This record gives sequence, structure tokens and C-alpha cells, in this order.
Amino acid sequence: MAEVSANSFIPESLPGYSADIAGQLGMLWELIKVPLIVPLLQLCVYICLAMSIMVFMERLYMGVVIVLVKMFWKKPEKRYNFEPMKDDLEMGSAAFPMVLVQIPMFNEREVYKISIGAACNLSWPADRLVIQVLDDTTDLGIKDMVEKECMRWASKGLNITYQIRESRGGYKAGALKEGLKRDYVKECEYVVIFDADFRPEPDFLRRSIPFLIHNRDIALVQGRWRFVNSDECLLTRMQEMSLDYHFTVEQEVGSATHAFFGFNGTGGIWRIAAINEAGGWKDRTTVEDMDLAVRAGLKGWKFLYLGDLQVKSELPSTFKAFRFQQHRWSCGPANLFRKMMMDIAMNKKVTLYKKFYVIYSFFFVRKIIAHMFTFVFYCVVLPLTILVPEVYVPKWGAIYLPCIITLLNSVGTPRSFHLLFYWVLFENVMSFHRTKATIIGLLEAKRVNEWVVTEKLGDTLKNKSKSSAPRRSLSKFIGDRVLVHELGFAVLLFVSGCYDFLYGKNYYFVYLFLQTITFTIAGFGYIGTIVPGN
Repeated sequence: MAEVSANSFIPESLPGYSADIAGQLGMLWELIKVPLIVPLLQLCVYICLAMSIMVFMERLYMGVVIVLVKMFWKKPEKRYNFEPMKDDLEMGSAAFPMVLVQIPMFNEREVYKISIGAACNLSWPADRLVIQVLDDTTDLGIKDMVEKECMRWASKGLNITYQIRESRGGYKAGALKEGLKRDYVKECEYVVIFDADFRPEPDFLRRSIPFLIHNRDIALVQGRWRFVNSDECLLTRMQEMSLDYHFTVEQEVGSATHAFFGFNGTGGIWRIAAINEAGGWKDRTTVEDMDLAVRAGLKGWKFLYLGDLQVKSELPSTFKAFRFQQHRWSCGPANLFRKMMMDIAMNKKVTLYKKFYVIYSFFFVRKIIAHMFTFVFYCVVLPLTILVPEVYVPKWGAIYLPCIITLLNSVGTPRSFHLLFYWVLFENVMSFHRTKATIIGLLEAKRVNEWVVTEKLGDTLKNKSKSSAPRRSLSKFIGDRVLVHELGFAVLLFVSGCYDFLYGKNYYFVYLFLQTITFTIAGFGYIGTIVPGN
């Protein structure tokens, strides 16, 4: 049999053939483009359009529901049994149920006083309140400061305990689970959780616990997050826009229509009996809060979201901290979906409609499709179709539908409407990290259980501005700041933009050049707060 060489696939008789490498690559490209590249890319376009329609229908559905909720739904105080907490002169503090407050911590030098102080100032009888500071801190100096702060409040008559573990097994879920094992917890009916940067108002318990007391089928009352540093930089403004939509629309819709939504991990109060019935805290994913909520929901428990029960907190203001947080928030739900999809489908305690809502809407569209569609279509497929003009992309899919989706997403934060276009560009950059994390979660690949505690700065910037920051080496600076993948996508988008500017007819280069700038800024780490010496 005659030997077959690579040159056999390149006919020398074709016009324009040359023996140089560039010429051969060009001829090879022309040979495979029409029969292989164009159909494959066109298929990707159709898949992205299908995902776009799914996201659009989901956003439209939630938009319609939230309008109906605001216009016609009764307030929670009228939908559920509710009686305000009142001081009883005869019963005294016995009229109030025992409440456990858990504050998980890990190396929280900047904010530990804030959460402990806020918890100790809750308007609730001191003898009916137990505060646990669950400290997994590895820094001995910080450990000592946190313990002394607990002792300071204990000397004022507060029932506050400082609790440590031998290891960080299970991370936050492990700490919360260990805290519930204490003997004195058996006297508590409810547990409220505040992360180290959260600062509830004094009336938080008085406004939330009546719903649990008078509605025995409610397991969770979730408050809304508000952000003390939302105006710190453009990064925190972008986060505020995304999270405000999550609370204003997603949580409100889930609470009003299905009495189900994902627990946000903090700023909420649980019925301890519901936690125990659902199987307690599990550390099998990085979203232990969502895991517990889904399992409790499948047991028939109801959840209530109170939009006017607001808890102040801090947003990550450094790009590095934000990326780690988004990895955990994207990887965890995808991994949980993989682990629980069959459990949800086979469950017999909830209706078929609710199972469809949890599997399709809550998980599949919001936690998987939304991330992948944004990145794959706008950062990969659309730029490639410009370089391969034979592929058809309808304008309704590339322009009109995304604009409507963006406008629907903007209802959460009207004050930032003027930042909407930059928010889209920034979200496209972050969709790369979220898509990567989602795939890791679905495949249970490396980093699937990576848990990096979100850094809280508190007054770090004010303190460091008064002192000179240590200088870092150039290699350390580049390693921490330069992101090669983002710069690589910036090059792809720039090349596509130049090609569209020269030969295109749809003016996509306007978007491509702006997206190139955003990827470049992210690639060099010039997003968010720059902490001196950090």
C-alpha cells in the first residue's frame, strides 16, 4: 500500500497554491471551512439562540410575576399568620422563644467586632438568646482578639460562647453543624446565621420570628442584603446591580409563587427542627446553604423572603476576592444540581410543577444556561462568525433579545441604570469565570470543592493609607495581577473587531472594541480596589 503523506490532501493544481507554510495553511483552511467549520459554527449559533430564548423566557416570566406581586399580592403580614412580639408583664422573658445566633468566622481581623457587636445588640431578652462565635481562624493573634471580644460582651451579661475546632473540616458547613451539637442548643427553637461582615438591625428577630411562631410550615425567613460599600468603586456598583436583581426579583418571585428559593447562607433564620428533618448541614458542595434549602424544600417546608427585612453587609471590593467568590457561587450550584437532580425528580412530597420549577428554572436556566450562554455566544461564537461571514446570525438573537434581557435585569437597581452598558461588558468578562466554574461543578473536576473565604476589608484602606505599604517584586505583581486568559480573549475580540470594521456590515465592531477594552482592563487587574501591599 502506497504511503500517504500530508501533502496528498493539498492539491497542487488549485489556483494560488504556494509551497510556503502560510500558503499551505491558507489552502487547508479553504478546504475545511465550507464542509466543516461553517456547519459546526452554524450549529453553535443555533444552540446559543436556543439558550438565549430560554433565558429570555425565564426573565420575562419573572418580570411579569414580580409586577403582579407588587400590584396585587398581599404583604407577608397579611398572607401569613402574624402577630408582633410584645413584652408580657406576667410571663416576662418566657414569652420569647430561645434563639441561637451563629457567627462563623475565619481570619476576620477587620470585621469581627462588627458582627459580634450587632448580634449582642439584638432586641431580645438576654436570657432567651445564645450567641455562638464559631471561629476557624488559623492566625493566633486574630484568635486571641476574637476571644477577648467575646469575653468583653460576656462580662456585660450576654450569653455568648467562643467555639473553636481542631480542624476546618467541612468549612462553614462543618462549623455550623458542630455548633448545633452543643447540649444547650436543644433548648433553642430557631437559629439565625450572620457572616462576619453582617450587621443586623436590633429589631431583626422581632420582625422575623413571629412568622415562624405562627406558621408551623415555614422553615426559613430570609432577609435582604444591603451593602455598606456599594459606592466604594465600580466593581462594587456592578455587584450591587446583580445582587439587587437577585433579591428584588428572583427571591421575591420564588417566595411568592412556590414558597421556595435558595437560602443565601446568612441574614436568615431557620427553624432548627426543619434543619434536622432535612438531614442537617452537609459539606458535599461549596453551597451548603443551597443544599440545605433544596433538601428542606423537598420535605415540604416553606420559605419566606422579606424584602423590607434588611441586613447590612460588605461586598468584596478586590477583583481577586470577587473572582474566588464567583467561582464558589457558580461551581457549587452546578455540582449540587448533578448530585440532586434525580432526588428532586423522584421526590413524592412536592408537586410536579414545583419539581419542574426547581430543576428547570432554579437550577438549569439560572445556574447553568445563563452563565454558559453569555460567555459562549458573546465572547466566542459571535466573534468567530465575524471571521467566517458564511455563518448567519439573526439580528434578533444578537441584538434585540439581549437588549430586552438586559433591560429586564436592570429593574433591581434603578439608580445604576446609567451604568447598564458597562455592567453588560463586565458581566461578559465574569461569564468566563462562571462558565469555567460551572463546567468544573458539572464534571466534578479539580477545584470542585475549593473554598476560599471572601476577603473583607473593613477599614483596611483607611488604616493602610496612613502607613507605607511594603513593595512587592515584579514577578509577584505580575503573578497576582495579570490574567492571561482574559488577555487572550481580548486579542480574539480585537482581531474580530478589526475584521468587522474593514469588511462587516452590521457594526458589531463597536461592541467588540468596547468588550476588548473591558477584557484588557480585567486582564491587567485594574478592576476594583487596589489594596496597598496586598
